[in-house]
Amino acid sequence: MHIGKPGEAKTAIATADAAGVTVRGRNLVGDLMGRLSFTAYFYFLTTGREPTETQRYFLDLLLVAIAEHGLTPTAIAARMTLAAAPDSIEGAVAAGLLGAGRVILGSSAASGAVLIDAKARVAAGATPDAAAAAIASEIHARGGKMPGFGHPMHKPVDPRADKIVALAVEKKVAGQAIDLAQRFTPAVAKAWGRPLPMNVSMAIAACLIDLDFPPAMIKAIPILARAAGLLAHLAEEQQRPIGFAMAGAAEDAIRYDGGKP
Repeated sequence: MHIGKPGEAKTAIATADAAGVTVRGRNLVGDLMGRLSFTAYFYFLTTGREPTETQRYFLDLLLVAIAEHGLTPTAIAARMTLAAAPDSIEGAVAAGLLGAGRVILGSSAASGAVLIDAKARVAAGATPDAAAAAIASEIHARGGKMPGFGHPMHKPVDPRADKIVALAVEKKVAGQAIDLAQRFTPAVAKAWGRPLPMNVSMAIAACLIDLDFPPAMIKAIPILARAAGLLAHLAEEQQRPIGFAMAGAAEDAIRYDGGKP
């Protein structure tokens, strides 16, 4: 019994034989190795196209912007996993990445969905300001959180978002998505009754959409970037372990209230 919609039994990513490896129709050893940077190669793997120099530049920028943010829950999970299983660096990386949900790292994908919705409304005849205002009002009315806006630490601005938008404008990459992201700022402030800064997730999503990156793969950027950050934490954990210290601090900080036998 097959579950889900069956597809053709084909892949266009890669194949290998005794003579070598073919990736997206290119010879890995003879063409790609030594010529493409890893960032360019990632774009090529994902889209089947080599990036322009501008696309590669901004992918590098976005990966650097989101790779690290200190002892986040994802980093803590990875370090505590390695402390408990020091021979399983792959398990520790997986533990960290499994926490990359909607709250941590995942809001870039949600931000992208908001921007795609806004673009569709503009294409249907709404003005950009009206589209942004309507979406913000609808999200607020149903008690939702506005993707890509607000940050517990970075306020009144998220400097990473400001840098991404400024460079996109400077290098003439900013298009409809970045324009809409900026229009959401006053729309969100009006709907929520207070200013909320555009955060790095909205800036990443807007920049990727304007770079013609597949919207469905927007979340791939924070996942790929944070994997590098987790590996840095795990390298440090091996030399300067704090995983058990964090576990002990958690135990000390949490009060048991389950009653006595």
